[in-house]
Formats: sequence, C-alpha cells, structure tokens
Amino acid sequence: MGLQIIWLGVIALLLTAFVVLEGFDYGVGILLPFLGKNDTEKSMVMGSIGPFWDGNEVCLIAAGGCMFAAFPTWYSTLFSGMYLEFFFILFALILRGAGFEFRGLHDSPRWKTAWTWVIFVGSVLPGFLWGIIVANLVRGLPVNAHLDYVGTVLSPLNPFALLCGLTAVVLFTLHGAIFVSLRVTGDLVKQAMRVAQIMWIPTLILFFLVALVGFNVSTVFHHMIVDVRIVPLGYITLAAIASIPFLLRREKTGWAFGMTTVAIILIALVLGTSAFPNVMVSSLNPSWSLTISNSATAPYTLTVVSWIGLTLIPIIIIYQIWSYWIFRQRIQPHAIGGHY
Repeated sequence: MGLQIIWLGVIALLLTAFVVLEGFDYGVGILLPFLGKNDTEKSMVMGSIGPFWDGNEVCLIAAGGCMFAAFPTWYSTLFSGMYLEFFFILFALILRGAGFEFRGLHDSPRWKTAWTWVIFVGSVLPGFLWGIIVANLVRGLPVNAHLDYVGTVLSPLNPFALLCGLTAVVLFTLHGAIFVSLRVTGDLVKQAMRVAQIMWIPTLILFFLVALVGFNVSTVFHHMIVDVRIVPLGYITLAAIASIPFLLRREKTGWAFGMTTVAIILIALVLGTSAFPNVMVSSLNPSWSLTISNSATAPYTLTVVSWIGLTLIPIIIIYQIWSYWIFRQRIQPHAIGGHY
C-alpha cells in the first residue's frame, strides 16, 4: 500500500507538472493568431515557448510510463474508454509540432498564416480534450465489475465533460498570455497583458459553473465541496484567480503567473484528494471503481519500478530546471531571426 501511494503521488506530480508547463504552451499556441501586429511579433510569441514546448511533453511521457508500470489496469481501462480522445490529442500534437517546424521555412504570408492556424488547432484541441478526460475520471465512466470499460466512444462526450474542456482551454489561454508577457519585450508585453486581463473573467465564471454542475453530477465534486478539510483549498484557488487582474494592473506579471500556476496545482490537489483512493470512478456502481489497490501491479514489480524511477525522474526534473534557466532571457525582436 505504501508503494502504491508513492507511485500515485509520482504520477500525480508528473501530470500536474505537465499541465502547468504544457498549459502555457497550449495557451501561447491558442493566442498566436491574435497576438502580434506583424510577423516579427508573432515570431516572438512562438519564440517564447520555442526552447520548451517539446521538453514539456516529457512529463506526460514519464507519467504514462509510470502508470503503465505501476497501475496497468488503470492504464488499460483509461485508454480503452478514452481511445478517441487520446487519438485526437496525438493527432493535434503532431499538427502542432509540424507547425513549429514548417512555419518559418517560407516567407510567404499565406504559408505562415496557414501554419499559424495549424498551431492554433494543435493547441486548442488537446487542451479541450484533456479537460474532457479529467472530467470523466472524476464524474465516472461505465466500468463494469471486471474493471472493463463498457461504454461507447461517445460516452465521455457528456455536457459536464464538454464544460470542463472549455474551462481548460480558457484557463490555459490565461496562463499562456501571462507567460508571453514574461518572455517578450516591447508593445507585445502590453498586448499579452490586455489579453490576460480579459481572459480572467471567463476563467472565473467557468470555475464557478464547473463547481456548480460538478456538485450535482459527481460524487467527487460533492465530496470536494462539503469536506471541511478540502473546502479551504477551493477558496485559495478562487483567491488566486481573482487576484490576477490586480497583479497585472501593477505589472506584477511574475506574481500573476505564479497565481495561475498555484490555481492549476490546487485544482489537481483538490480533485486528487477528493477522489482518493479511486483513480477512475465507475458510473455504473461505485464499488466497481478503479482504486490504487485493485489497479496496481504486483508488489515485486512496484519495487523494481521504484528503483528505475528513482534514477530517471530526478534526471527529468534536473533537465527541466536547466532548460528554463538557460533560456530565461526575454525574446528580443532582432534576435528572433527566421527561426519561426
């Protein structure tokens, strides 16, 4: 049981880091068609995440590997139920990667505009689908007594999941706008800050809507809202989001970015602690839900995986820190060149 909890914590940490880091990547991609008055400024927007976007995905790969090794039943049931969503996430990431590689290879305005919108689609689609996946994990999917998914490909596309998908896109856009303001110079900083000041309003509204609807459709959300040990975390999350416009007006963009980061971390913490020990809720019968016990691999395998993870995960963390430290300088117009 101890190793199961440790590995659940590792997976949760990796997935939360992925959402924080890849979240602003998605947000920047979503904003690319709308930020920047000329191609140089748009190249600066792309350059803000240029050194990071592919490295940020390492956290997702590591989390998937840990899930496969430590909780194979959860892995198989999740991918069976969310096959369509994961397929389109992969498709969107391929599109986005191609957009980053090809946009700067030709000077034609039509060429660059086309790839700009490819990057937009490749950013908004996975953000929306990740929201759907998380919503279904806590709302519940049709899982039978054998821990097998028995729904259809359309079962995850319920109204609550679609609302969560929209919320994720809006939150990532806010997160990305603030990140751009930290990474660029000139008038582009003011443009990004204006977008961030606008986006926090729908973020706050959708936050309330998700909580309200979730209370009525999900036992996890019901527990989250009535448990006196968890409720304060919800208030802190709300305060973090509500503080953003005040910080932006005082040009405290670093603090504003910290608040969106804190909000994402707290949302993950609240959902995780509310669902524990479940990792995937069954909508057919609560006793058929996947837990850390019935979805975990054998103790011996967990022990072997622990030694491997103890070696690899610190390398991932060190790499991420090194990458952000090396490329910490703001993007200058004269230095962007023709890379993007």
